[in-house]
Amino acid sequence: MNVIYPLAVPKGRRLCCEVCEASAERVCTACTVTYYCGVVHQRADWRSIHEKICQLLIPLRTSMPFYNSEEERQHGLHQLQQRQKHLIEFCYTVAQKYLFEGKHEDAVPAALHSLRFRMNVHGLSSVELVPAYLLLAEASLVCFIFHLCRQDSSILCLLQKKTIPKISGLGRIVQAEEYLSQAQWTVLKSTECSYATHSLLHRNLGLLCMAKENYEEARYHLANDIYFASCAFGTEDIRTSGGYFHLANIFYGLNKLDLADTLYTKVSEIWNKYLNDHYQVLSQARIQQVDLLGKRFEADTGLDEAQEAEAIQILTSVLNIRESTSDKAPRKTIFVLKILVMLYYLMMNYSKAQEYAMRAFNLAKEQQLSDHEQNTIQELLNLILAEEGYPII
Repeated sequence: MNVIYPLAVPKGRRLCCEVCEASAERVCTACTVTYYCGVVHQRADWRSIHEKICQLLIPLRTSMPFYNSEEERQHGLHQLQQRQKHLIEFCYTVAQKYLFEGKHEDAVPAALHSLRFRMNVHGLSSVELVPAYLLLAEASLVCFIFHLCRQDSSILCLLQKKTIPKISGLGRIVQAEEYLSQAQWTVLKSTECSYATHSLLHRNLGLLCMAKENYEEARYHLANDIYFASCAFGTEDIRTSGGYFHLANIFYGLNKLDLADTLYTKVSEIWNKYLNDHYQVLSQARIQQVDLLGKRFEADTGLDEAQEAEAIQILTSVLNIRESTSDKAPRKTIFVLKILVMLYYLMMNYSKAQEYAMRAFNLAKEQQLSDHEQNTIQELLNLILAEEGYPII
């Protein structure tokens, strides 16, 4: 049974739902330390994050054992804090991945866990809470581009009609504003806030303004996002590319196509350089190092799961736009297709890599591009076919 009986709860203790903090009526029977207001929130939390961390919560939410010495007690406290720090990053990454995959409702419980662990470790007013507040704001508001990409493989239908929706994702604009206000107030109070945190804050404020169709304010915040991200990581870093991408979407929607094209190209070039560097390192390793045991080299994007999901969403969105004008600029379409080939190849998703390589090769032949350009794509395709064990064409 996972129903809580009121008489079994100690007097003065209030059990709260893990998701909404309402009075709890159910308990997880696997860990017995997590409570819910009902079946709906219990299932939502399980699907989102609880299944992954259920047993890890037991030592964090039960009384510490008796220690024979102060040294042992301090060691136990240190181990407890390390577990919490690990769960902060794990829950945060899981929530990010859900957002980029368009699973906005699943992102909320994971982000809430990250926020609560941050509060336990860093306190209620620490700037370390800001990333979790921003995740919750984005889950409530949600980047409308990624939401539309999930609903409809192309964002063009809305961008071309200039009808960017006021409410998207979970549609909780007010809730998003509350989280963003908390994040903004925390940043203003802090004297040690990093450029990276400032960048994330302005990006989310920009997305909020986009959802409310306040494009002038959105451009201001996204420009600040790019500035702070450039200070933190450099102008050519993949972590800066998100600001360029969202700003390009605004210009595209406002029919300022030259500006949008420049920014989409910038985004593509940043990802191309990053993935090509990893691809070249892998290629050199294959040439220079002989594995006597016959073990296959493992590809690596250098990205975590959330960053890989973000890369897929950004690049497929750019591809949709490029394909709408492929007759005018086929090289730009092929360029993005080749980037996606490298991404999926390094992710070891060879079927998707082959799909995009074939599309790039067929488009190059159709547009009668130079032999050199066709041969470059052919080499990529042959490499993928070799990995899958198909005969090289």
